[in-house]
Amino acid sequence: MTELEFVFEQNPLELFLDSVLPGQCVSGAQLLTVSEAESEAALEEALDQLQTRQVTLDLQNLQIPTPGGQTATRLQLEEKLARGGFSVTGLEENDTLRLYLEELAAIPVCGDVRLVAEEVSDANRRGEAPTQAHTKLVELSLSRVVELSGEFTGKGVMLLDLIQEGSVGLWHAVEAFCTEPEEFEAFRDAQVRFCMARQVLLQAKATGVGQMLRRAMEDYRSVDERLLTELGRNPEPEELAEALHLSLQQTLLLSQLVENTRQMRRAAQPEPEQLPQEEDQAVEDTAYFQMRQRISELLSQLTPEDAQLISLRYGLEGGLPMKPQQVAARLGISPEEVVAREASALSKLRETKD
Repeated sequence: MTELEFVFEQNPLELFLDSVLPGQCVSGAQLLTVSEAESEAALEEALDQLQTRQVTLDLQNLQIPTPGGQTATRLQLEEKLARGGFSVTGLEENDTLRLYLEELAAIPVCGDVRLVAEEVSDANRRGEAPTQAHTKLVELSLSRVVELSGEFTGKGVMLLDLIQEGSVGLWHAVEAFCTEPEEFEAFRDAQVRFCMARQVLLQAKATGVGQMLRRAMEDYRSVDERLLTELGRNPEPEELAEALHLSLQQTLLLSQLVENTRQMRRAAQPEPEQLPQEEDQAVEDTAYFQMRQRISELLSQLTPEDAQLISLRYGLEGGLPMKPQQVAARLGISPEEVVAREASALSKLRETKD
């Protein structure tokens, strides 16, 4: 099994959750990837845990396939509606979304959010059941839910569904709020956004986005290894994007997902046990050991400084290959000197081989 093969002895979703700290911002794409083999119920349970830790879900780079037919038309209309400030003039008179927005606009709302939040906070600290103040605070915030829903349009979920989930987050925020009144709006917005992002992720899982991401990561790994062999160096993101027929943004997202997966696997792997003495000779007879011996012989033809430079550039000591800028920072020289010394050292090695 290669280092980049995405197979885990432990549940990858559990590994992911173990790595998340309270208040952290996590990638929605990464969460979809590690939960790809799990049930929707398992993803919902994971999302419950993340909400309890007040985690933020980052969906900015999550690529959602555009559906076809009437659904696509409706989603485009709602995205345009959100950009236009939720004006209902573009909706049919009996449209459910229009009826809700008109009903919301007709609710007489007056009052200071922070003053009501202070009353709610005091009641929650005393452990009292929801009061009229709770209802009032919800009414004062419903228009904010609609406003925040605009941030999630174009991600495969209808606006009314987003608003409904956001309203659940709003009520959760009102029931749980027990700090200073000036902190309510930020707390409310975080809960509303989380619930909307949750719905986007559940919808994305149902449509197979996690599976597509996982296949894309495997393609990235394969192309990265091929270009590394062909070029004799780490490929640039632009080169990877061209080979993968993806945009640079999509390629950078895959690169981050692959690196995060590597880190999760490394963190989960226990320290290897020492091999018994009687197995040492068997290990030394493997092709890998023979290859390492040959590399050591070749590097011995160089000065210690150039041998270290080549080892860093090509990851010959067990690490990942480094770019000239990284090697320059490690050795305290300029990137130009790294490139020049690398070319000279490789030329010497070729002469030695001949």
